[in-house]
Parts: sequence; structure tokens; C-alpha cells
Amino acid sequence: MNMKTIFSFITFLLFFIHNSIAQDRITGESFATRSEVLAQNGIVATSHPLASQIGLDILKKGGNAVDAAIAANAALGLMEPTGCGIGGDLFAIVWHGKTKKLYGLNASGRSPKKLSIDYFEKQGMEKIPSHGPLPVSVPGAVDGWFELHEKFGSKPISEILAPAIDYAQKGFPLTELISWYMHRSIPFFESKGFPNIKDTYKNQNGGKLPNEGELFKNKYLANTYKKIAEGGRDAFYKGEIAKTIAKFIEEQGGFLSVKDLSTHKSEWVEPVSINYRGYDVWELPPNGQGIAALQMLKILEGYNFSDIEFGSPEHLHLFTEAKKLAFEDRAKYYADMDFAQVPVEELLSDEYANARRELIGLSAGAYSAGEISAGETIYLTVADNEGTMVSLIQSNYRGMGSGMAPPKLGFMLQDRGELFSLKKDQANSFEPGKRPFHTIIPAFVTKDGKPFLSFGVMGGDFQPMGHSQIIMNLIDFGMNLQEAGDAPRWDHTGGASPTGKATTSTGLIRVESGIPYSTIRGLMDRGHKIGTARGVYGGYQAILWDEINKVYRGASESRKDGQAVGY
Repeated sequence: MNMKTIFSFITFLLFFIHNSIAQDRITGESFATRSEVLAQNGIVATSHPLASQIGLDILKKGGNAVDAAIAANAALGLMEPTGCGIGGDLFAIVWHGKTKKLYGLNASGRSPKKLSIDYFEKQGMEKIPSHGPLPVSVPGAVDGWFELHEKFGSKPISEILAPAIDYAQKGFPLTELISWYMHRSIPFFESKGFPNIKDTYKNQNGGKLPNEGELFKNKYLANTYKKIAEGGRDAFYKGEIAKTIAKFIEEQGGFLSVKDLSTHKSEWVEPVSINYRGYDVWELPPNGQGIAALQMLKILEGYNFSDIEFGSPEHLHLFTEAKKLAFEDRAKYYADMDFAQVPVEELLSDEYANARRELIGLSAGAYSAGEISAGETIYLTVADNEGTMVSLIQSNYRGMGSGMAPPKLGFMLQDRGELFSLKKDQANSFEPGKRPFHTIIPAFVTKDGKPFLSFGVMGGDFQPMGHSQIIMNLIDFGMNLQEAGDAPRWDHTGGASPTGKATTSTGLIRVESGIPYSTIRGLMDRGHKIGTARGVYGGYQAILWDEINKVYRGASESRKDGQAVGY
């Protein structure tokens, strides 16, 4: 071993040793950053403190969890434009305290009806571009707000959107993390020559992009929110906003039309579940990837984790192999169920999980999808004093989105269409008016038919892995709600994708600094390749209902700038 290799190894080892040491706490797990938030009447947990406070204010003024969730989401569209906004899509799971029932909402948009897969073929494209007008699909978030509000809301939309409008007009100080993302993203879009970027994000702020702690304003967005508050859903999908979006996209060479926007409608769907050691874990059916988390848990339930230590080589090996198996099925089967027959029941069956589990050996493997007969984001959760709990996730997809910022509207359109496959005759192949495969997924857990946990983990492909890790941390390893989110994470990259990518290797496990080197060494011994990454492990918010003490427990992600608050 030469000196360069030795030095690299020592540096790698010291990194993990140094970064696994944090502040000392007198209780709980050593990796925990804070205690759970406890409250009797309600909790709001978001990735931004001001958005959490806005949601809490709504609750204190007599609004319910849905009102607060919409208000917080609107605020996040202003305060975290690097991950969400009304140019993107939304999914939600709602436990309604009065009806004692779980509801699922798919508020994702569809591809332009005038665009076909043949267009991409003629252009010589093997994949849909990440940026520009071609990956833009109908933004579903605003329609999602109104669907949630019509079914469960109590306060007027004008009152719900008022705090975000006020902050957009007067400005708010950028947090450290969002400032970092904005200073990374805005110059990138400017370098691409995309129009309206400077006007939307700099000119409204004195001609420059504010730094951390400096005020950021978006009066264009304030005006857009005002129009939505006054004119409702139609103001966005049929009025001047829709016309501005469609005209702009056409000018940029895209296909999204006024008709695409005006005919858009969200869909109420039945959440699907598996039972994991006595707890019912709920996700939404495809076009999202939520059932991948359920598939993983079904496989992992066959192992006795009371005898397997958290963070051990055995733990990470079994988890990674389960992920590989689920994600092969994700690539083959998951798609818009209006266009593809997704065998959800079979994928979640005991028989199928047992058969897939038998493929896992002692070493790292590469798998194919099973044979069945028949990507930045924000997550928030709110609970109120009537027992209603909302699990909501919303995103523009790749960072800020497509780079397409319609003039004077104050937001960027999503690039979710990038996740279609351009290979014909696949479940997720591009078709006009079709919803693309989606990475963003909300989650919920019930116990004996009662609400237990509303949670989510941001982070593109990582999300099913994040959901599974949280569930295991709580149920298998006995962590509290905050510890479950603070615990060191890992992900696996590589393998097949719904975009048409095929598996070519056993992939790469990327670990956070809290994973001990003994585990890394043990995984190497099993044939796994190990690496590190920055910012890929998501962002977590959660609310747990303590049925015995009648108390909510809240937690917020230590990797983000967020906050859980209650009263």
C-alpha cells in the first residue's frame, strides 16, 4: 500500500470518527439533536420555522389541520422556492378526526396533450431533458389546496393565504440552508439563459440575490397568491395566470396549453397498506413510489431485528438488498394507473414478499424485477385539537424545477416530466395527458384502527428508503420520534429506474457520518461498494399521537432548518 492510499484511508476514517461525535445530551440516544415537541391541542412540523409558526397561528385562531397545512405550504412556496412552490405537484394523506377515516389525495399534473413520444424520437432524444420547457407538466399543487379545502377546510382561503402574502410583500430573512441552495441554483439557471430568472429572484430584491439573514421579497408571488385567494382554483387554471403560463411555455418551444391547465383535476384515492409488526403503514398507490416502502418492509418483516443491532453490517445489508428488490419492481411496474395495470395487491402480498426474500443471500446481489401474473421537496405535517392529522408533500422535483419562470408570476414550473421513460411499451412510457412517475410520497401509520403517526421524508429516490428506516427505527429499535429522524441514514444508488435505466451492477451504499467504520468494513466484506454524499438523505417531519396520554409528539429534521411547534 503506497503512502497516498494510506493517507486517503486515514482521512476517510478520521472523517467518520470526527463527524460521529456531536454535542452531549443527558438523555436519549447520543445522536439525538433535541427532545420531542409535546403538545395537547395541535402541532405543526415543517422544514421552515416561519412556516411552522404560520401554521400554528392558523390553529390558534380556530383553523383546523387542513387550513394550517395549506397556509404552511403557501409559505414554503415563498420561503423554500428551492424545493417547492405552486409550479409543482402535491400529495396528501389525511386522517379526519370526525369521520375517523383515512383519505388520500393525488394532486399531480399530467403531460401536455399535444406532446407525443414521437416528438422526442424525431429530436433524437433518448431521455427527456432535465430543464427547459419539455419536462414541464401541469402544476397540481393549487388544485390540491382547493380539493383539501373543499373537503375538510374551515377558514376562508383568503385568510389562509394572507400570512404568505404578507411575507412575500414585506420580505423575510433567508435561512442558511435555503440561501445556500438559492446561490447554487439561480446562477445555474442564469447560465442557461432562461428568461425571467433575474427579474423574479434578483430584481425584486434590489438587483441581487440576498444572502443568509438578508430579506428576500417576492411581490410577484404575493400578487399571484392574491388572485388565487380572490378567484379560487379557476384564477390559476383558467384565468390570466393560466394564459401567462401557456403563452410563455409556447414561446420557449414547449407544449403546455391553456386546455391542459383548464381540464386538470386532482384525484381522491384510497391509501394502501401493509401490516408491519402490528402497525398498519399507509402509502398512496402509483403514480408515486410509496408502495416501494411497503414492499421493503414486507421483505424485512421476515427477519428478527430484535437480534440485529441498529447500524450493524447485517442491518444495512438486509435493508439494502430489500431496497434493490423493491426498486426493480418500481422500475418495471409503477406508473399512472389510468394508463397501466399496476399489480398493487400482488406486489404487497405475503406470498410475493416471501419469494423475493428468498433471493437475499449473505453477499451483495443484483436482481431483476419479479414476475407477476396479471428525485428537492418539502414535507409538512399538521395535527389539530379535533384529531385531524395531515401528511402533505409538495415539490417542483429537481431543485427549483425546470428553469421556466413565467413572467411576473413569482414561481418556477416543475420538471416532473423528466421522469417519463422514452422507451415505448413500458408502464411509465411517455403518453399525452399522462401523470409521470413521482418520487414524492406522504406516509401515515395507524394502530388498531386509530391514528398513530403522520410522517414523511424528503429526498427524491431516497424517500421509500427514508420511510422504511423511520418505521424500523421506531418499531424495531425503540427510538422516540426525534431520535428516529436524527439517527444516521444511508441510501443505495444504482439499479433500474422507471425512466428506462437498467441494472448493471450491485450499486453503491452511501452512508452518513454516524455509521461506524466497523459497519462499513463489514459491508465491504459482503461485497458492497461504499461511498459518501452530501444532501441526499432527505428531510423529515413527523407527528405521533399518544393515545394513552392524549398528547401529540412532534419532531423536525435536524438536517434542515425546520421546526416542530405546538400548543
